[in-house]
Amino acid sequence: MSSIKIECVGSERYRLGESPLWDEKENALLYVDITGRKVCRWSSVTKQVQAIPVDAPVSSVALRKSGGYVLTLGTRFAALEWQVRQVTTVARVEGEKPTNRFNDGKVDPAGRYFAGTMAEEIRPAVLERRQGSLYTLFSDLSVVKHFDQVDISNGLDWSLDHRTFFYIDSLSYSVDAFDYDLQTGKIGNRRSVYRLEKEESIPDGMCVDTEGKLWVACYDGGRVIRLDPETGKRLQTVKLPVDKTTSCCFGGKDYSEMFVTSASDGMDKEGLSRQPQAGGIFKITGLGVKGVAPYPFGG
Repeated sequence: MSSIKIECVGSERYRLGESPLWDEKENALLYVDITGRKVCRWSSVTKQVQAIPVDAPVSSVALRKSGGYVLTLGTRFAALEWQVRQVTTVARVEGEKPTNRFNDGKVDPAGRYFAGTMAEEIRPAVLERRQGSLYTLFSDLSVVKHFDQVDISNGLDWSLDHRTFFYIDSLSYSVDAFDYDLQTGKIGNRRSVYRLEKEESIPDGMCVDTEGKLWVACYDGGRVIRLDPETGKRLQTVKLPVDKTTSCCFGGKDYSEMFVTSASDGMDKEGLSRQPQAGGIFKITGLGVKGVAPYPFGG
């Protein structure tokens, strides 16, 4: 295990870094700064970051089959054409909840974009509870709502056989599983596969590896943990030099590197001086496992 190496890529520090995503065509890592309202792309070739500012909190980014990207922006699904820096609204939800916003989102193996909402935070992880819902944007740009009463809709991914959907509602301190119908995108039979220990703190973003194990970033826990969803056991803990780890994905040329986003929002001067890399983007090498390439949105 001593071969694991953690480095901070780039010198930028973000308020609320989230939703890392590997873009193979660009050899680049996509991610967002939610409260900083920008979509960022770090090139693994030039080591430079490009950022596009947007007009609302931007909480997730995904590849799009027809080119460019799709985003969750405020309570909108939107398309982003990177070259011309143009954002177009695709669909809206929750017009009756002006203080809500989307949070994490990801595309399923059939090209549907899943994303959930939450109330505006008073401070990090403090908010009006049970205001969020989980939605799917289909390729024909129609939207379906799966359920409501969500606190902080967060990490999501699918099992390797596509029969299970994994989901995190952060303040439940649980990683949940649903039966998944890939043909229809329907979910059912919710159950918990892992409950977080106190020192792991709040479960945030999540991804799956090629062995079918889950990796969960622990907000305020300063770590990513590897879980076996079959046994409910934690297999590995990787600690990072910052507390507010927010999400993780695999990337690099063979998806053997892990990228972890982090946040600095809510930290005072003393905390920031103790953790100067808070809000940075981290690359972990030497984990000995690989990840799954992200699926593009079909619409």
